[in-house]
Amino acid sequence: MKIAIIGGGNLGSSIAKGLLLKQFISDEDMCVTTRKNCVSNTEAVKNSKYILVAVKPYQIKEVLEGLKDHFTQSHVLVSTVSGIELKLLKEWTGDKPELFRAMPNTAIAIGESMTCIAHGKASEKNIVFVKGLFSALGKVIMIDEQLMNAATVLAACGTAFAMRYIRANIQAGVQIGFHSKDASLIAAQTIKGACELLLQTGTHPEAEIDKVATPKGCTIAGLNEMEHEGFSSSLIKGVLTSYNSFPG
Repeated sequence: MKIAIIGGGNLGSSIAKGLLLKQFISDEDMCVTTRKNCVSNTEAVKNSKYILVAVKPYQIKEVLEGLKDHFTQSHVLVSTVSGIELKLLKEWTGDKPELFRAMPNTAIAIGESMTCIAHGKASEKNIVFVKGLFSALGKVIMIDEQLMNAATVLAACGTAFAMRYIRANIQAGVQIGFHSKDASLIAAQTIKGACELLLQTGTHPEAEIDKVATPKGCTIAGLNEMEHEGFSSSLIKGVLTSYNSFPG
């Protein structure tokens, strides 16, 4: 049941840190190909059942074709590489391992990822395992592969979009009188609380807005000004632009 992570960049290292933090697997049973305890990609595949690939999109074809002769039907390969379809993974791996695509985000390092998973005719046993692996690191949903690009935008790019909002909120906080450190804490905790309200209560964002936006109050005044300046429309356009940037 050993796990190999091929690619120790931001995402690969975040997955490794998250799995260790949540004690899903021991350090001895996990190998990251950029770490000293794993000599090569080939050795990683030979000594592991589950292979998580977290390389750059331009690298994955060469990496998988180099491992093609070492995959067996007992292997399970999970690609976290955006934009690479299951049919290409199948071509590059020789149709031997069971194939999954997963799109987590960097919050996986602290066990708070939103991960979307698609698979190609995988066994129920391996579906349960892969879903359980990512469930240990946050929230998980199973989706059709045709939604993977959309999942990338909402879950992965979405982290950067949220960070940009928080940064702007901090800047505004400084302008109205707070020191940057205090403004950062207030902005981040406020966003965290807002998100937990939605996750724990299942309410719609607009219902929570209505609780705060009192008649003639400062909240509705600020919201209306943001909408006049195109807040919602610019966010939607940004999401659509990211989605449309995928080739094809």
